[in-house]
Amino acid sequence: MSSIPTVSLPTDMELVLKVIPMPKDSNSNGDIFGGWVMAQVDLAGSVLPARYTGGRMATVAVNEFIFKQPVQVGDLLSFYSKVTKLGRTSVQVLVEVFAERRALGNQYVKVTEATLTYVAIDEQGRPRPLPITELQPRRQY
Repeated sequence: MSSIPTVSLPTDMELVLKVIPMPKDSNSNGDIFGGWVMAQVDLAGSVLPARYTGGRMATVAVNEFIFKQPVQVGDLLSFYSKVTKLGRTSVQVLVEVFAERRALGNQYVKVTEATLTYVAIDEQGRPRPLPITELQPRRQY
């Protein structure tokens, strides 16, 4: 029996990305580089803000980033996100990352959580107002 706590996937967040880390993304111990995970979180985190910005945007802050468990080669990573705050020009999101582990009988382990802020920008890279300023209901697909 593993001492790593398994969890259920969130029902109040949207699945925005799934990816399998490969051996080229790992260090000599077989764990995935934290920078690789951070890049994937930034991509996943930008999905929901894109619905609000209506054009160019940039990551302006990584407000918090917590690595809870190592990510392993072969994990199936699921990235869930939700908008937590809308500003005049910015959108803040929470991203939670879960690894589906074959060694645990395909159970899920929460490996990372992060809060990021994106800002809508104009062609000169300056902040601009969001065209959508209210939280929208979750889209059903």
